[in-house]
Amino acid sequence: MNKTFKFFDNLPSGRASDKITEGCLVLEGGAWKGLYTVGVLDAMMENDLNFRKVTGCSAGALSAIGYLAGQIGWGIRIDLSCRHDGKYIGLDAYRRDKGITGFSYLFRDVVKERPLDKHRLNDPSRQLAVSATNLKTGKLTYFEKGKCSLSKAIQASATVPYVSAPVMIKGEPYLDGGCAEKIPYSWAKESGEKKIVVVLTREKSYRRKEGVSPAARLIYGRYPEFVDSLAHTNARFNAMMDELEEREQKGEIFIISPSKPVNVSRFEGDIDKLSTLYWLGYYDAYEAVPALREYLNSQSCPDDV
Repeated sequence: MNKTFKFFDNLPSGRASDKITEGCLVLEGGAWKGLYTVGVLDAMMENDLNFRKVTGCSAGALSAIGYLAGQIGWGIRIDLSCRHDGKYIGLDAYRRDKGITGFSYLFRDVVKERPLDKHRLNDPSRQLAVSATNLKTGKLTYFEKGKCSLSKAIQASATVPYVSAPVMIKGEPYLDGGCAEKIPYSWAKESGEKKIVVVLTREKSYRRKEGVSPAARLIYGRYPEFVDSLAHTNARFNAMMDELEEREQKGEIFIISPSKPVNVSRFEGDIDKLSTLYWLGYYDAYEAVPALREYLNSQSCPDDV
């Protein structure tokens, strides 16, 4: 873990302002590709872009914590320092939480060393919704801050399938929100929000191979509706990306996405790559700020878009 200290010297820090930006921020998942999002959010906070509504899936849900708490640099310091801590990622985490990520270690131990501003995180003037997939029905559920255990909802949203046990919430089993919807755009769309900003963790041109892995039917055969949903998730992602690009071209939404190809794997352990991806998100966001402010200040979209 000591080798990561050199990356801490120039990381941003501080507190976001109390200014609230009207609109909804949508945060895609992507496992360790989510460090791109962490960089984007730190840059947003430095530019007083603190959106009233936030919705996140998987890594996007985790990234939202420091953002809602207004703590610049909180997320990246934890990600880099804990990446090779077995209690956070690995066998020790699996022994404790039956999953590849040690959520109990994060929410009970890590936050003692790097405390969250819980008062600001729980401020009712800002909304947060995180998505998880119901294993029985295959359908998406959005858990909203203030109406549930936020830490439990985030754990469900970011619980990786195949290598993790489902998270039980009110007697129902849940897995990663990305199993049903890779980009949690539907909540933003249904909220009626006029200004929507989407943060992707892959280039806008990226599309997924459609279909389902044979492992899904083998492991989750007792949950046929989940398997069926999983079989169509990539197709839904591709269709959603087409819709998002079309709406962006019409000026109806704003997208921030990696300006360079992302070479970070799902379970990336190379600290240099992870740090580079964080800074890519940080500088991409700074580059986007002028156009983003112009979009936010432009006339609202019609109600029927």
